[in-house]
Amino acid sequence: MTMRVSLAPARRQSSFAGDAPALLAPGGARVILGSVSNLDDIVNPISPSPATLFGPRGAALASADGPLFVCDSGHHRLLIWNRTPDRDGTPADLLIGQPDFESEGRNAKRTPGPATLNVPTGIAVSGTVLAVADAWNHRVLIWHRLPTYSNQPADVVLGQRDFESVFANRGAAAAANTLNWCYGVTIADGVLWVADTGNRRVLKWNRIPTESGTPADLVLGEIDFVTRDGNAGRAVADVGMTWPHSVAVLDGRLLVADAGNNRVMVWNEMPETNCAPCSLVLGQKNFGAIDHNTGFYYPTSATLNMPYSIARVRDRLAIADTANSRIVAHDVADLGMFAAARYLAGQATFSDKGDNRWRAPQRDSLCWPYGIAASGPTMVIADSGNNRVLLWDLPP
Repeated sequence: MTMRVSLAPARRQSSFAGDAPALLAPGGARVILGSVSNLDDIVNPISPSPATLFGPRGAALASADGPLFVCDSGHHRLLIWNRTPDRDGTPADLLIGQPDFESEGRNAKRTPGPATLNVPTGIAVSGTVLAVADAWNHRVLIWHRLPTYSNQPADVVLGQRDFESVFANRGAAAAANTLNWCYGVTIADGVLWVADTGNRRVLKWNRIPTESGTPADLVLGEIDFVTRDGNAGRAVADVGMTWPHSVAVLDGRLLVADAGNNRVMVWNEMPETNCAPCSLVLGQKNFGAIDHNTGFYYPTSATLNMPYSIARVRDRLAIADTANSRIVAHDVADLGMFAAARYLAGQATFSDKGDNRWRAPQRDSLCWPYGIAASGPTMVIADSGNNRVLLWDLPP
């Protein structure tokens, strides 16, 4: 990951909140998976093995007991733990995308197929259904039964006409059945949502597709299925998006992490028409603003800097505020325009930023957290910049 070094201004914005209540247990992650065996070390380069990770961008628990799925994005594979790991460095049981745990390479250095991957990022699991955003193959893979053996082939592919095709938008114009750099995938109430990032839109399938190439039923962020302009080709407002990465559904609301505009878009009612405008945004003071941290170097409890993922954690909305290397959370009842977050993880205060708080990685620090999910009291965090996944519980 390339880091940009910025000179901080002399004055910080004042935080909207005082001392931040801890979102997660103060002692840090219960379990750490990945390449860091000694918390003072970051292994580089990272060789693939059953216990190493390279820039993981998504992870999800099917239930409290497992299985656990992790998109090991840099190694172009999906790792599976049959049961939820209970100790640091637990090796994975299964993999999809490579012939063995020691191999790597895009599409396993062979012809793409139903069990190959090229920078997998988003992941969603609901009941027996698993969906993976295979971003650089411009497709979503769906298993109708959770994989039980390594390299179990997917049942359905979306965005392409078959498992061997991998061109963005099928090599032509955008359409209801194409994808382009799709980074996020969500299953909620039997509905499939895909953050079609490169096409600057979010797509909805009213039910889990059973046939490859099924077209989407609804599009948000663009006026129709063939347009792919940033912010719908207009000035930034309540309709368009720039680099949407994640979708969440809670209490009848739809939320989209609009990372390129440094905001989270919120629809207070589930949209039913193409290009429906959102009701409010988090991270910006109004619909027309786009600057990270509202134009300041330091964040506050109400600002965001490239939020890549959102998830419900019991009665709270958690946001991976990725470029601020933190996770912030709101009580669901408190959501409103430019609302201040109430809870924090990864930093000491809302006005702090910095990868690992400008120190070596710790059990309670973060470096570019890319993907978050929750199962009961446990958050699963793809701590991408630290090449690890954290299982971190809510406070007792």
